[in-house]
Amino acid sequence: MPRRPPAPLDRPWPGASPLHLAPERIYLSIRMNGSMPTIFDRLTALSDPTRSRLLALLDRHELTVTELCAVTQLPQSTVSRHLKVLGDGGWVTSRADGTSRRYRAVADRLDSAGRRLWTLVREQVSAAPSAQNDTQRLRSVLAERRSASQEFFSTAAGQWDRLRGDLFGTRADLVGLLGLLDESWFVADLGCGTGQVSELLAPFVAQVIAVDESPAMLSAARKRLKGYDNVSLREGDLGALPIDDESLDAALIFLVLHYTADPAEVLTEVCRVLKPEGRVLVVDMMPHERSEFRNIMGHVWQGFGADELSRWAEQAGLYDLRYHPLPADPVAKGPTLFAASARRPLRAKANSAASDTSSQRISTKPVAAASATTSRTKKPKAGARAGDSQLT
Repeated sequence: MPRRPPAPLDRPWPGASPLHLAPERIYLSIRMNGSMPTIFDRLTALSDPTRSRLLALLDRHELTVTELCAVTQLPQSTVSRHLKVLGDGGWVTSRADGTSRRYRAVADRLDSAGRRLWTLVREQVSAAPSAQNDTQRLRSVLAERRSASQEFFSTAAGQWDRLRGDLFGTRADLVGLLGLLDESWFVADLGCGTGQVSELLAPFVAQVIAVDESPAMLSAARKRLKGYDNVSLREGDLGALPIDDESLDAALIFLVLHYTADPAEVLTEVCRVLKPEGRVLVVDMMPHERSEFRNIMGHVWQGFGADELSRWAEQAGLYDLRYHPLPADPVAKGPTLFAASARRPLRAKANSAASDTSSQRISTKPVAAASATTSRTKKPKAGARAGDSQLT
């Protein structure tokens, strides 16, 4: 069969259109210099959310693979794989540091187009909940690094936290802070589970009311708390608490709110059972993107932000909400936690001559201290047993 004669460059064969040209002929202007990454190469490197998260961290700090794993909570193989892609794309560089390598971004070495692209991507990535959680965990990682540096210059000072932890445990300072609680307080542990928090509270307050809707959890809590005669275990829903109105000085909702169907309803119930100026403390997860927790652990909510929690608290009748992210534990694998507190306000006394019948007025201003003759709640008498706890 006779061979077809060579076709012109603009027509590979008779009748062919320019669209049939090989890609390298169409995109000559895009490929340019083979040693320079094209805009499409850069887009490929940044198209993966994990690589963008890593680059955002390395844009501010020089970090090792181990440190990046601690911050992002990703396995080493995943981090290393993405770092190689970023390195091949000219986004990061590394240097040897003993047996490790330290990585950093090289945005200052990019061409103007690359810098503009990264500025746009960084703005989007920084607004994501995962990036905000990374920032919290990064502080803990950097704090550990500073501690190691101090250890080099002053052995005793650098080893103090570890030595104290070996002697007294890692929670000694936090548990000791419970001594600041008023010994006359009635406190509720809402969603008490197996009673771990109730066990910490009981030695420092007059009474602990531990509420949970799971009989199995309450059974485990009863075994744990059998040595405390000032703990009352009660079965009930957090949306309809088995607690009298205005009977609590404080209420704690510790890692429970994300399991509830209606957090606003829970806060409304908490407001009902708090005394005027009583406090509620919520410890829970900050907003995150770990959707697998819905299936693995039955979570209903993927964390809570300050704005929505403040809105629910205001609707419930609480005020002075304070929202604080908690320092991340370097060994923890879950999302960053927060602590939020709010108070029930003092109610203005009704004026029979001129009262607003349409709504109750609330005063948040401090009032004079109660008279010295005001009775104080006494501690429960010894003799009651945790096994006799009230179950409703």
